[in-house]
Amino acid sequence: MESLDHSVLRDALAWHGAGHRVSLITVVQTWGSAPRPPGALLAIRDDGVVSGSVSGGCVEDDLIARTQATLRGSASAAEPDKPSVIAYGVTQEEAARFGLPCGGSLRLVQETLIDASWVAQLLARIEQHQLVARTLDMASGAVQLHDAARGQALQFDGATLSAVFGPKWRLLLIGAGQISRAVAQMAGLLDFEVLCCDPREEYASSLAAELPAVRLIAGMPDDVVRELPADAHTAIVALTHDPKLDDMALLEALKSDAFYVGALGSRLNQQKRKQRLSEHFDLTAAELARLHGPVGLALGARTPGEIALSIMAEIIQVKNGVASPLPWGATGTTERACT
Repeated sequence: MESLDHSVLRDALAWHGAGHRVSLITVVQTWGSAPRPPGALLAIRDDGVVSGSVSGGCVEDDLIARTQATLRGSASAAEPDKPSVIAYGVTQEEAARFGLPCGGSLRLVQETLIDASWVAQLLARIEQHQLVARTLDMASGAVQLHDAARGQALQFDGATLSAVFGPKWRLLLIGAGQISRAVAQMAGLLDFEVLCCDPREEYASSLAAELPAVRLIAGMPDDVVRELPADAHTAIVALTHDPKLDDMALLEALKSDAFYVGALGSRLNQQKRKQRLSEHFDLTAAELARLHGPVGLALGARTPGEIALSIMAEIIQVKNGVASPLPWGATGTTERACT
């Protein structure tokens, strides 16, 4: 789930608490080119204020008009409206009318937010880094929350909508030097929650002053990784160039559920690092193979900004399950910058 949708839920909860009537709209199916994926959310308030998007702006105006009419009708009815299905772009004429790109089509579920308690519970569980499935019964409008599994997709059969909500992706940086600051800035732009651990006070205090949005975590890096804990929504990158800090953090990271573990350094340094980890610590060959190093895609990066770009590009690639077309080579990310 994207953090944009977290914001939609927070807005919907606040509006409901302030006495507004609110409609939630979920993308359940797309055909052709679609700006927003299944599961994307839009909240519309009774006065037309919106949060989120389901089409990138193509159909929102029509949805606002529909929703305001629905909310006015349900306000005067004895019973609130049940969830309903809305389709756009089913025909070429309709796709052209609403400006849907490349003839794309959308299927949406609209529901009036009656009892907002489930929203508060869902947001609380997301903050605890839990994966949660929300089940909506189309006949009654009842909502139930259940534990979800990683990889579980949105499902809609006309009678029940089941959507998965998860925590924000996060990045833990080991080290607060110049490259870490560039990576932190880029990760923030990519909507990651950025954490940093560096027991060297002079580095940590400097980063805190420059990037207040980054959350500094006190302690030794290996303790921080272990206590976080690093889950399947967490990436960890070691950037201190100090084996006493990087290696211990990597040891814990490679044994964790982190979806990405990387370390800065040349190919020679990576070979030495893997040899140290295999000789002195209880790491299996499979765990060692999880280490991305030299870290980042092979872009020939030299400056801190270029290295940060290559690191975040590889993290996004792994997060999205895309195979790399560029093997790391002699002109790779950190060969020349770090020896």
